[in-house]
Amino acid sequence: MTSAQWAEHAACRSIDPEVLFSQGAEQNRAKTVCNGCAVRTECLAEALDQRIEFGVWGGMTERERRALLRRRPDVASWRMVLEEARQAFVRAPAG
Repeated sequence: MTSAQWAEHAACRSIDPEVLFSQGAEQNRAKTVCNGCAVRTECLAEALDQRIEFGVWGGMTERERRALLRRRPDVASWRMVLEEARQAFVRAPAG
């Protein structure tokens, strides 16, 4: 799915974009928009793979994404990593 395709299904498509580019504590409120979003994984992968520096993407702030990128500098494609994790989660037996 391309960025244009997943963006059509994003939970944030109908809100003011300024909400997602807020600062400080407002970012935590902005992250709630991502809860339950059907394309959260695609959004986060896009931000990580493209090294997008600002805003809330896929439920993570720029600070959270930078920390993740520092912890995992070996990852060539976050899209693949996140998709594999999603598939493993779906296959896992309920608890």
